[in-house]
This record gives sequence, structure tokens and C-alpha cells, in this order.
Amino acid sequence: MEIGIDVGVYGSLATTENITGLARFAEERNYHSIWLADHVVFPANIESRYPYSPTGAFPAPETDPLMEPIATMGVLAGATKNVMIGTSVLVMPYRNPLLLGRMLATIDNFSNGRVVLGAGSGWLEEEFKALDTRDFVNRGPVTDECLEIFKAVCGGGAVEYQGEHYQFEAMQCYPASVQRPHPPILIGGISNRALRRVAEHGCGWMSVSLDPDRIPERLDRLNQLCKKNGRTLDDLWLVHKLFISIGEEQRDVGGGRKLGTGSVETVTDDIKRFQDYGYRSIIFRYPGFDADEQTRQFDLLADKIMPRV
Repeated sequence: MEIGIDVGVYGSLATTENITGLARFAEERNYHSIWLADHVVFPANIESRYPYSPTGAFPAPETDPLMEPIATMGVLAGATKNVMIGTSVLVMPYRNPLLLGRMLATIDNFSNGRVVLGAGSGWLEEEFKALDTRDFVNRGPVTDECLEIFKAVCGGGAVEYQGEHYQFEAMQCYPASVQRPHPPILIGGISNRALRRVAEHGCGWMSVSLDPDRIPERLDRLNQLCKKNGRTLDDLWLVHKLFISIGEEQRDVGGGRKLGTGSVETVTDDIKRFQDYGYRSIIFRYPGFDADEQTRQFDLLADKIMPRV
């Protein structure tokens, strides 16, 4: 099982020292990958409902530090040598897709092929408006076009595109990405639309805040969609993201125990459960505010759990 760490680009621990230190720690402790979430700005007043908390409230104070993920990826590509560097997930409509493709292809070259694009369509309408993106209501089809452009740009050569939301004449895109035909694309989300996007555009699926009892049904639905596109689940890189709390149980949206929390044995069993479902990777994020405790949690994960999975 591949285990990765979300290095936390927002929140009280999102300082340059903590982020680069955690990235280097991940490499030293033989973690497979490091991951970055995506926000560019936090509105002073958030009315949009955050989909991954019981109350709908965003979990980090908007006055906490926030590092832009693409710029941070470039820094971490230079600060590490071996770990994969992924987004979990990048909101595709936030950035011009031609520019985004060139930036990620560039980082893939500097990192010698370590970029993973975790992609989503976003939820924070106020942020969409502030960034002057395509309309929030069109974020689904806009995301699809962004993914098509990303693949073409990373392929290299002369690239042109004529879609409903983006159009440009032939542009020379050199160099291509190191990874061929492009860096892996993991689609985030658990809705039917997200699963359709996995089947049509993705190299894999990134599930977040999914009740474990729903996983078989979602995997079955994804398999059906894959078959319609001449694919199977075996073609996909399955990834799940969990918040870590070894030694203390936390509650999930439904009031039950949050996966990834509890005793060493319980968290180990959680990972094995995903392994049994065919998952290849688990990403852990520490949701607290204590840098020393963060290190202790990931040391426990590396020492007590990773050797057992």
C-alpha cells in the first residue's frame, strides 16, 4: 500500500518551514508521496457550504496562512528527490488551462517525472468570483475542457483547442512532460458526475469523506462507467484521503468513528479495508495545530502501521 502525506498548504501550520520540513520528512521516512490542496484566496465571509464537514463550515480560519499550491509544488520539487508530488485536489477552473499545463509540465521536467494531477471542479463560489474564472455554474464542463487541454499540452508539440469554454490557435508546447503521455490524472469527488469524469478523463479516482459502507456501491457504479468507455477498474489508480489521529478517535459527518482515527490496530485495519477494495494509495492529513504532534503522528504511522500494510 502506498502511503502519502498531505503537507497542509493552509491552516496554522502552513508556514514555509513546516511545509518544506514535512516534505523532507516524508522522503526521509520512505513515504510514497506528498500532496497539496488548492485554494488561492479565502473570502472574508464564506457563505458556500463546505461539503466535507458536518456543519458545512470551512475548518480553517480564513486568517491562517495559505500557500498557493503550484508555486509550492515548484519549491518542493527542488526540496525533495524521490517522492511523488501531487495535488489533492487542484480546482481546474481557477487557472487558465494552457498556462496550468505549461506550469505542471515544467515542474514535471524539473522533478524528473514526479507530478501527479489530482483534479476537481471546486465548491467555493466566492473564490471563483474573486479569481474571475468561467461561471461557477459551468464548472463541470469547464473542468472537462481543462483536462483535455492539460493532456494535449503535456503531450508537447503544436497544440490548438476549440471548445465551448476555451479556444486558442496552435501554440508550440515544448518541452513535453517527462511522464508519457502526461502526468497521472486522479479525479476527486464521489458524485456520479465525478465518477463519469474518472471514466472519461482520469487515470484514477480520489475519494474523500466517503462513508465506507458506500464504497462498494460507488466502485460498482464506477466500474459500469468504465465499461462504457472500454475500461475496467483494474485500469485505475484508486486513492483515498483520510485525516489522521492515532490514539484518539474522532467523529465523522454521520457521528460514527472517522476512518484513520483510533488505535494503531484500528487505523491499520482501516487501511487494509481499502486495500481489500482494490485501493493502491492512502493519503493522510494531520488536521491539528501542533507541529510536534504532527511529526509524532506521522512517525507512528511510519513505524507502527506502514510495515503492516
